[in-house]
Amino acid sequence: MAQALLAHALDVEPEPLRSLRVVSAGISAYDGERVSPNSQRVLEPVGLDLSKHLSQRLTQDLIDQSLAIFCMTAMHKLLVETQYNPTTPHIYLMREFLPDGQEKEIPDPYGLDRAAYETCRDSMVEAIPSILAFLRKQVKKKN
Repeated sequence: MAQALLAHALDVEPEPLRSLRVVSAGISAYDGERVSPNSQRVLEPVGLDLSKHLSQRLTQDLIDQSLAIFCMTAMHKLLVETQYNPTTPHIYLMREFLPDGQEKEIPDPYGLDRAAYETCRDSMVEAIPSILAFLRKQVKKKN
């Protein structure tokens, strides 16, 4: 869901942001699995189709190609930092740039009901503007 939402937001940004590639990879993911039906259902109302998305496990190669890595939970972030050789200094929680006092983690809704997926989606959507602001700064620094 995070990949689709962020890629959708970047589609309306000017270059070079529009050309940034957004990739989803999981710490414990198995390669080639389809997204859960609830993930598909909660993105349909916002016009996003996940029917062709397949999971992939996080690899060192993906990390090496990354401008930034956004994690859902502090544990995911810690695992990226300790189980891999992070070649980007930009490893954050997806909601890390939100104002103080707001929840920074996004609980994994896997196996839960549709309401949990809707809450997860809404938490991601709320984070997107702050991620875009961060990415604008990073792209500006590179140019």
